[in-house]
Amino acid sequence: MLARAVQALRGLPQALQFIVVGAAAASTHLLAVALWVALAQVPPLLANVLAFFVAFGVSYCGHAWLTFADAQARHWRAALRYFLVASVSFAANELLYALALRWLPWHYLVSLLAVLLLVAVGTFVFSKFWAFRATGPA
Repeated sequence: MLARAVQALRGLPQALQFIVVGAAAASTHLLAVALWVALAQVPPLLANVLAFFVAFGVSYCGHAWLTFADAQARHWRAALRYFLVASVSFAANELLYALALRWLPWHYLVSLLAVLLLVAVGTFVFSKFWAFRATGPA
């Protein structure tokens, strides 16, 4: 059953694969923030930083094994490049999230979801054309 699900995912267009992996990583991120805030009373901005590292693992593995698997990028090089892309995206995320928490009357999770969706476009572009771009032998 899992093999069928993976095959179905591999049959999707790359943009949809990116969305599926991104949704899994974003869900992981949101859940981690919610748990740290609710169970440990960690402030939302700090919980967001901690959640980034958890979600990064989900995101990198999903994109390396599914979304950008055809590029056959060298894993250490791709991992380092993708970490840089994800870190820059996260810096934008954290800045926008801080602004949203300060200026918008929204629930902290709604603000975070809006920010995650906003930075996803740039993450896709830099991931596809730089982080997971196939290169010569590493």
